[in-house]
Amino acid sequence: IVNPPKSVIVVGVDEFIMSCEASGTPEPSFTWTKDGHKFDPRSEPHLKVSEHLGSFEFKAYNGSNMVNLKNYQGKYVCYASNDLGTAMSKEATLSIDGLPSLQKEKVSTFKADEGSNITLKCNPPESSMVPVIHWMDWKLRHIELSDRVVVGKDGNLYFAYLNTSDSRDDYICNLQYMETRTILTKDAISLQVKPSNSVVRKRRPHMITPTGPTSTYLVLRGQTFDLECIAQGFPTPQVMWLRKDGELSESRTVKEFFNHRLRFLNISESDGGEYQCIAENTQGKAKHTFMLTVEAAPYWIKEPVSQLYAAGETVRLDCQADGTPSPTIRWTVNGALTIYRVESGSLILEQVEFGDTAVYQCRASNKHGTIFTNTHVYVINLPPQILTKDGKIYLHTEGQKALLECKTFGSPKPKVMWERGGSLLLADPRVNLLTSGALEISNVTFDDKGLYSCNVQNSNLSITAELEKRCLFFFFRYTFDESNLIIADVNTEDEGVYTCEVITSLDMAKANGTLILIDRPDPPSNLLLADPDNRVVTLRWTPGDDHNSPVQEYVVEFEDQSLKERGWQKLEKVRGNKDHAVLSLWPYMSYKFRISAINDVGKSNPSLPSEIYNTSAEAPNKNPEYVRSESVHPDTLVIDWKHEFNGPDFHYKVLWRRAVGSGPKWHENITKESHVIIGDVGTYVAFEIKVQAANAIGDGPDPDPIIGYSGEDVPLESPMDVGVVLINSTTVKVTWAPIDRELVRGKLLGYKVKTSSLHFWFCRYMLSGTLSGFKILNLRPFSSYNLAVTVFNNKGEGPPSDALPFETDEGVPGPPAVLNLHSPSETEMTMQWRPPVHPNGILTGYVLQYQESKHSLYSSWSITQHTLKGLDPHSRYRFYLIGRTATGNGEPIMKIMKTIPDGDTIYACHSCISFVLFYLFERVAAMQKSFATQGWFISVVSAAVLLLLILLILCFIKRSKGGKYSVKDKEDGPMDSEARPMKDETFGEYSDLEEKQTASQPSLCEDSKLCSDNNLDFNGSSVITTELNLDESLVSEISRPSVQEGFHSLPPNSTFNPVPVSSATNGVSNLVTIPD
Repeated sequence: IVNPPKSVIVVGVDEFIMSCEASGTPEPSFTWTKDGHKFDPRSEPHLKVSEHLGSFEFKAYNGSNMVNLKNYQGKYVCYASNDLGTAMSKEATLSIDGLPSLQKEKVSTFKADEGSNITLKCNPPESSMVPVIHWMDWKLRHIELSDRVVVGKDGNLYFAYLNTSDSRDDYICNLQYMETRTILTKDAISLQVKPSNSVVRKRRPHMITPTGPTSTYLVLRGQTFDLECIAQGFPTPQVMWLRKDGELSESRTVKEFFNHRLRFLNISESDGGEYQCIAENTQGKAKHTFMLTVEAAPYWIKEPVSQLYAAGETVRLDCQADGTPSPTIRWTVNGALTIYRVESGSLILEQVEFGDTAVYQCRASNKHGTIFTNTHVYVINLPPQILTKDGKIYLHTEGQKALLECKTFGSPKPKVMWERGGSLLLADPRVNLLTSGALEISNVTFDDKGLYSCNVQNSNLSITAELEKRCLFFFFRYTFDESNLIIADVNTEDEGVYTCEVITSLDMAKANGTLILIDRPDPPSNLLLADPDNRVVTLRWTPGDDHNSPVQEYVVEFEDQSLKERGWQKLEKVRGNKDHAVLSLWPYMSYKFRISAINDVGKSNPSLPSEIYNTSAEAPNKNPEYVRSESVHPDTLVIDWKHEFNGPDFHYKVLWRRAVGSGPKWHENITKESHVIIGDVGTYVAFEIKVQAANAIGDGPDPDPIIGYSGEDVPLESPMDVGVVLINSTTVKVTWAPIDRELVRGKLLGYKVKTSSLHFWFCRYMLSGTLSGFKILNLRPFSSYNLAVTVFNNKGEGPPSDALPFETDEGVPGPPAVLNLHSPSETEMTMQWRPPVHPNGILTGYVLQYQESKHSLYSSWSITQHTLKGLDPHSRYRFYLIGRTATGNGEPIMKIMKTIPDGDTIYACHSCISFVLFYLFERVAAMQKSFATQGWFISVVSAAVLLLLILLILCFIKRSKGGKYSVKDKEDGPMDSEARPMKDETFGEYSDLEEKQTASQPSLCEDSKLCSDNNLDFNGSSVITTELNLDESLVSEISRPSVQEGFHSLPPNSTFNPVPVSSATNGVSNLVTIPD
């Protein structure tokens, strides 16, 4: 039977067709059974029969009513018979079902409190067809699903907890029936969520489905099966899956629907066991255990093979099947029960006759189903033939096994005898006659060489074979290395037993060793296509020699004859103990198959290709995957998808319409490409998009729409109502009004905040488009800034807002730049300093402190030198110099030393970029005066002083250059760190420190790439921050005075005469004198 009848589900009053096609010589005739009883379609008044050569078909008349059609429900078997036997088909089921219809229902309105859970039920009508369920609104937009809102396997819509945003009156359940290509729309459900007047109370998880602690499921091998867990609770419970009695298979399971479903793909017996889902949130856990049992409908282990047999032979047809529970094996002949002997599922036919020619069916059955196969037994009479070439020479080394071939053909099967020199050979225990007719000689010796003859009994047919012994020492591949035998380029002919003999004048000893060669397997041969069923075919083969390494698996490859440029492609892998594979194929393709074998050594060469197998065309059974919008240019919609279908006149139907306000009409485009470009559609407009596969046979299933957008353009306008609020001398808050989404002309990615000091712009990025405020930290006090805000999308950045100037308040100054100490005598100390590099306001004076007697000196801002007198020459002092503004005292610069004889000067440099030198020369009161008058000591001290002067000169030169940076230096430095959101998630914030710059410096935002998206540095610091960090590191190395140590103070007779200074210079007076 070439094309057996197929199961049919008839919906409504549609017609049905049952057909059966068979081949044979002579041409077969057809009979049918229905539910095990004879059935003649010709005698049925409501059926129309069509018989052709090799086929039989019956169908219902158009217009038959449902009552008449239901009389034909049942299980049908087709029988094809001729003089050589009867073949039977698999059972085909005819089911009659009415069109599903919706009953009149009341309008459902549900009211629930915020934070509670609820289930909206779909309740599909009863039908043999399983619908695909979609929850949508009035505008046919899918209800947005998440881990909080899930559609269950039963079609219900589950809410883990409710938000006020869930309130709507158009929750609509749509039922899509793929078999009839119809959609039923149920009445809308209204849901009203009452807001809570207080904080929603958190709840531990609780299982909605399944109920109870455990569930038990029975699944059949090879099916796809889902386990589902849906829980309610607040916050939304997160679902995890585990296998309690083993490891969860990653290759055969996938987690879907936000982890609520565990799907088994091609489930096997090893997947049976105990599984558990755990729903967990911050309040607790909920668990459910699944007991999964996997059984199997019967499947073949070994199928009987159709063959030719001679009269008088004993035929054994082996039939082995497996399943859970274990199937029972039953044999029939031409569809009728047999009386032949059956052993362990194998049918034994003894002394067959020509009348035993028939079709034998092996049935394997258990409670889950029945499978069967037709096996043809032909009992014929043919004269014998010898197929092996005459005069063949066999070379073997001593100790090997020799195999002399003598293949025969005939019916009855020819019997052969081997002779040597007129004597039969079977008396030798080393000689064995194989069923194939070959002669096997074990442990070949030198005496075995010579001529052998194979004779067919009761005929004059014979051939000769010559066995030659190969001597190892006559071949260059065999060499000796002292007592070792070395074999080069080893091959299968070198296999055997090797004997090493040690001979002396007194004795002889020998030892044997066996050489076994392992290699890649030979490719399979005799590829045969059997049991064709359109898109399913069984590929059989004869395994090749495994070369002493068992085959682990076979790889089946195919080549599409219409697309040979694609080459051979992998189709399926089969275990190494198999000699066939059932292949599922694509429609409308021309296949060739080949097989490779793999063992521990490697992969064999591919087999010779099989004959061509063509599958018939069908309408596509699915639609393209990965449908998406790849729009780049404004006013253009680009729809792209993955191409993987074929068929006569194959094409795609591309449909699109605006997601909002377009009505039910779809625009359509027919194409054979895997993309389509649509123009004049507007900028960043949402579209519903569907791509349907179709060919000359029909269309694929109606696809679900996806949402895509046309191309973006740069924003049209800048944010409005930009404002700045001063928080303190280093921090401001920036606010703006959110921009109209239509003016963004794309996906709103966020805002960019830009600040400038003098003429130098810095870019600040806000990565969220939901914020409407921002904090800027670590600005320079007493400084002028400009600020602008832009909005950006994927296409680029919009125009900036008008520059908004602002000034920061006065702050405390930085440390004085330099503090120099000079000791005129052992009781005096003269200090010289430079004003702070960053006054951060108007300097009002200095505070000089030295530690010993808690004394402090307050001086005018214009004084940069002071001499302390009356110091103790044997005491060690710590000096602090602090600048002052109206805001308060700034950071100190500090130095520790004792008074030093005239001529020695100590320098403290706070802002030297390259290095800071602190030199301290202490005199020890107990030092002997004679030691200081030594000549070598005076020379060392003089050299040290000279070196100190040179280093100080270098320090001042470096300091005079350190405060000036070119625009190039600024561009080479990293940008400031990104904006960081505040804890209240309302404002972001970032740091900024002022750099020294000239009026000629251009804006980096305009002329450099530092402001581009590719130059964001969320962790780095700017050049300004690096300077600040260096300065602060110097300050940190100098410990501040503790309260316990106290300070010496000078008499408060110092003048304090502050002089106003312009803010344009940041509080640094042009009258301040910096000593050399």
